Amino acid sequence: MPKSVAIVTGAAGDIGRAIAARLGDGHDTVLVADINTEAAERTARELGGTERFLAVPCDVTDVASVAAMAQAAASVGTVRTLVNNAGAARAVSLHDTTQDIWRMDNALNLEAAFLCFRAVEEMLKESRGSVVNIASVNGMNVFGHPAYSAAKAGLLHLTRLIAVEYGKFGIRANAVAPATVRTQAWEARAAANPQVFEEAKRWYPLQRIVDPKDVAEAVHFLASPAAGAISGICLPVDCGLTAGQAEVARTFSQSIHY
Repeated sequence: MPKSVAIVTGAAGDIGRAIAARLGDGHDTVLVADINTEAAERTARELGGTERFLAVPCDVTDVASVAAMAQAAASVGTVRTLVNNAGAARAVSLHDTTQDIWRMDNALNLEAAFLCFRAVEEMLKESRGSVVNIASVNGMNVFGHPAYSAAKAGLLHLTRLIAVEYGKFGIRANAVAPATVRTQAWEARAAANPQVFEEAKRWYPLQRIVDPKDVAEAVHFLASPAAGAISGICLPVDCGLTAGQAEVARTFSQSIHY
């Protein structure tokens, strides 16, 4: 039986690293794919070395680079899990969004997931594998970063497209939609405004923001046999954000219980 392989794109970042570490449980090899080769190699070493975690340089917006990543995966086994995690947001408002920003955000946050899936789809058929797309609550509601948000909304629909068309091959496709995640990027914002996390808490029913490990646990579940009958869904990992806001409920209900 070929070794089972998980691919995590953008794996050198905080969320990708947590996902890669968690998928080490249940897979023989995890490909730590990232455009930053040095960071990918460092992450692979820190997670457990090249026998279990294999660093692969990959620009997920480039077809040739994605093909090389797929070839690297095939050289060690068969892909059972693809996690499309690589992503980034640029302009914070529609007014500030240029045509170049719109195209770049869509290339990275939507088209890249399509390219990566097509590159490994035959292996996923062979393994009856799973795709987990890291979307965002931005793809469900308006929270700024319009080009990124539109791309993430498209990613949610791509998830359903894969689930419906490829279900006959046993391939499952699901998405995880995190809200604010406490990453290095947010730590930088906290340096500029030390109260940013406290200020953000009021919008989340759980009174906290998401940790990368929260996202990793959701991905691990959706990729596992425990989710064998789950396909085509979006699982928000958002500390209750998309359920509603207590402040709004309190304003309209005039109840102290919110």
